[in-house]
This record gives sequence, C-alpha cells and structure tokens, in this order.
Amino acid sequence: MTREERKVIVASSLGTVFEWYDFYLYGSLAAVIGANFFSQYPESTRNIFALLAFAAGFLVRPFGALVFGRLGDLVGRKYTFLVTILIMGSSTFLVGILPTSDSIGLAAPIILIILRLLQGLALGGEYGGAATYVAEHAPHGRRGFYTSFIQITATAGLFLSLLVILFTQAAFGPDAFKAWAWRIPFLVSILLLGISVWIRMQMEESPAFARMKAEGTHSKAPISEAFGQWKNAKVALLALLGLVAGQAVVWYTGQFYALFFLGSVLKVDGFTTNMLIAWSLLLGSGGFVLFGWLSDKIGRKPIILGGCLLAALTYFPLFKLMSAEANPALHRAHTDIPVQVLADRSTCSFQFNPVGTRTFTQPCDIAKAALARASVNYSVEDVPPGSVAAVRIAGGTPMPANSPTFTRDLGAALTAAGYPQASNPTVVKMSGVFDIFREQPAVLIGILTLLVIYVTMVYGPIAAALVELFPTRIRYTSMSLPYHIGNGWFGGLLPATAFAMIAQTGDVYFGLWYPIVIAAVTVVIGTFFVPETKDRDIFAADTAEPPQRRPASASL
Repeated sequence: MTREERKVIVASSLGTVFEWYDFYLYGSLAAVIGANFFSQYPESTRNIFALLAFAAGFLVRPFGALVFGRLGDLVGRKYTFLVTILIMGSSTFLVGILPTSDSIGLAAPIILIILRLLQGLALGGEYGGAATYVAEHAPHGRRGFYTSFIQITATAGLFLSLLVILFTQAAFGPDAFKAWAWRIPFLVSILLLGISVWIRMQMEESPAFARMKAEGTHSKAPISEAFGQWKNAKVALLALLGLVAGQAVVWYTGQFYALFFLGSVLKVDGFTTNMLIAWSLLLGSGGFVLFGWLSDKIGRKPIILGGCLLAALTYFPLFKLMSAEANPALHRAHTDIPVQVLADRSTCSFQFNPVGTRTFTQPCDIAKAALARASVNYSVEDVPPGSVAAVRIAGGTPMPANSPTFTRDLGAALTAAGYPQASNPTVVKMSGVFDIFREQPAVLIGILTLLVIYVTMVYGPIAAALVELFPTRIRYTSMSLPYHIGNGWFGGLLPATAFAMIAQTGDVYFGLWYPIVIAAVTVVIGTFFVPETKDRDIFAADTAEPPQRRPASASL
C-alpha cells in the first residue's frame, strides 16, 4: 500500500466515522431526547415518538442516495463528500443547542425531526461516496481489503458515540446527564466536523472519475441511466435482494437489536448494556478487515451469504442464551409463569406503527402492548364476541384491560407471580470496565461478539461487491440506492417491526423471525442470481460484459 493509498483510506474512513458518530448519538439517546422534546406526551408515547424520529433519518436515506449519488456522478466524489459532512455535522451540533419543548413548545419536536431528516439525507450520500472513492484508488485484486476500512467506520462510529456517552454520564452523573449534559456529545461534534472538513479538503478527486470527466464520457443523467434502463436497474434490484437486504438485517440485529433486546426486553441497566456492546465491538471489529481481505481471495458471495446463513440458523439459540445469562429470573418466568390474554381476536390489531400516526385503544391492544413492554411471554385465548379483553396470570383472576388502574394492577400482579422488576438483582450488573472477568458478563460479551462477527462477515466485503457491480459513470448513484433502501428500510424498520411481531404473538423472541427470513431469502437469491465480482475490472465501460484483467503495470 502506497502512502497516497493510505491517505485516501484514512481520509475517507475517518470522515465517515464522524458521520456515523453523529447519526448514532440520536439512537443511543432516544429516551433522553424523548423526555426533552416530546414532554407533552405520556412516557410510553414519548419514547415511541423519539424512536420514530430516529427512524425518520433512515427512511429518507434512499432519497439522499439519489440526490448525492447524482451529484457525485455529475460533479465528482470529493465535493459531494464535503457537502454531506457539512450537512451531517451542522445538523448534529444544532440538536445540541436546540431548545426543548418546555421552552418553545411544538416547534422543538418539529425542528428536531427536520434536523433528523437532514442527517438521513446526508448519510444517504456519504457511504456511496466513501466506498466508490476508496475502490477507485485501490489496486486490482485488493478492493475488498481496501474498502473494508470503510466498513469498519460504522461500528467505530457507534463505539465512539458509546464512549463519549459513558464518559459524560460518569463525569456529570445521571441526574445532570438527563437534565442538560446529554447535549455535550452533540456539541462535541463541531470539533469532529472541523477535523473532517480539513481532512477532506486535502483529498484529490478520484482518478477514475477525473479521467472519465476529462474524456467527456461521464453520465449526463445518472439516475435515468441507472434505473431507467432495465440492464442496470436489474442489477440494482438483485444487489438489493441478493446482497444488501440480508446484510442490513444481520448488521442491525447484531448491533442495534442486541442493544434494544438487552435494555428493553431483558431490563439490563443502560450503563451495563453500553459496556457489554462496547466490549463486543472492540473484540469483534477486526473481522471487517479480515473478511474484506479474505473476500479478495475466495470471493464476496461466499462470505456475505455465509454470514447471512449462520445468522439465520443461530439467532434463536443465541438470543435465548443471552436471556438466560442476562436475566435468569425473567428467563425462568417465561417458562414457568403462564400468562393469557383473554380476548375476541377480531378486536386485536397488528401493532405496526412505523410513522407514529396510529393509536391503539382497544382493550386487547392495550393488554398486549403492556405485556410486550413488560417483556412477558403470553398466549391469546378466545372469548365470546363482545367480551372485554382481560389478562390472567398463573390461573388467577382475570384483570379487565379497560380498567383505569389496569397498568398498575398488571405490574403488581406480575411481580407477585414471580416476574422480576427491572431492578431485580439477578440482572447482570457492571460497575466498571474490568467486570468482564466475571462469569456472567464474560458469557454475554462472548455472545455479543459472535453477533458482531456475523456483522463483519456480511458487511466487510459489501462495499467492494457493490462497487464492482456497476460501471464508473453511474457507480455512485447505482450502488447508493440499493444500499440505503436495504439498510435504511429493511434494517431501519427492524425495531418497529420486531415490537409489532412480539406484541402480536406474545413471544419475546418472535421478532427474530424478521431478520431470519430476510437473511434466508437473501441467501437463496444471492446464490442463484448475483454474480461473483472479485475479478472484475471496475474501470471497464460496462461491468455486465465478461471481466477482463488489467495488466499488472496499468496505472490507476
């Protein structure tokens, strides 16, 4: 690797770390932000709105991919880089100084959501630019290794955001953090923005794009050429369904859903949850580079699809083992304490609410949602039409869900029957960094690290695979859209979809079927319809033609 190639990788990767740091902050602090910007709503509704505002950033990512992908294919990779980092960094800093709803009322959540949308748009243009820029500098036969450093940036950004949050919580205490110190991680981003802009100002344009622009062969209409012509649109569709969709759900399950499952389902405290995830990221992240390098040797498909297959086959036993280790009392309660919802099934809704506009007021829905939030396994028993839905615990007296004291009565009855409270001492507790040497945290970190390794298998080679599927003239646009539809929609909607599936079935593990099915479908489509690309010449006019090896002495 030459000095110039190292500079390209460091500049692209470091800037992208900062982008993902900015984006992940909101997800990690969703509950605190909900309390400050959606305070006019009850706590449960407030948290839902906060998470949906987070999801809004994912939903607009494909539109950012179109806007900035087109700009990158028309104007160049370098200048698009600068625009995306400026939008992302400025939006994050403004969240840190934005007055809360107690000060400016409804304007606060509206401005917050606008800033989230801007962040999502910027991120939609960031990844494709970074991957394309590095790949177009990489020598033939080493693109998987070179672009794997881009792949590690998302996890590095999450890791950095967790470290800053943990340090701030430790320095100022939980009360001050909830009141005002939560703003510090957002304000710190202005320093990261300055560093990122300075780094990217030093970069030169991609040699492939510069040569193409000088020859006048670049695309004049990248979007219509990429998606208006079936030969290109077909490749984008296969990339989405045969590579990216499975990669996205495995990636979000191994990092975000694992975080959600530990904290919201297993009731592990926030500090411990963040520490467990941070250790697993630290131990497992080397896999990005390892599997990127290995994909140059054996191909992109065996590694990406192998990771999807392993995840689909092992998610259920791994998450059940995580439950048994993290909260043994809750795990026993799932098996030993029968809970039934007595309801007319025709009055029960499927509680999928990705945009936050639906309300569920039927007693059956109220009962199911309350049990799902309490991490209770339950079954549904039919009752005659017209009956009021109720909950029966361990064969006891049914509690009507339309009672004004239902939530309080339900919590007391669950505790009396043997379900643990959130502060139950059997829940794993980490008070310091080196508690990993205790048996319970060590087992959990091992499980989480294995989930991260699956992430590195599917994510490490994906940039090289996508770059190699499309010609230079429309590469930025073509690879960005399937990537961000897969990661923004298939992955970003995972928490809302999983919660709805859990509430519908009464099984805290049922939400895992969402990533398992998508990963399995990706394995099938990818195996039979997506070509192997590791030997393709990405500088050829049309990568749909048979690949031609470039001479070893060819200049980039």
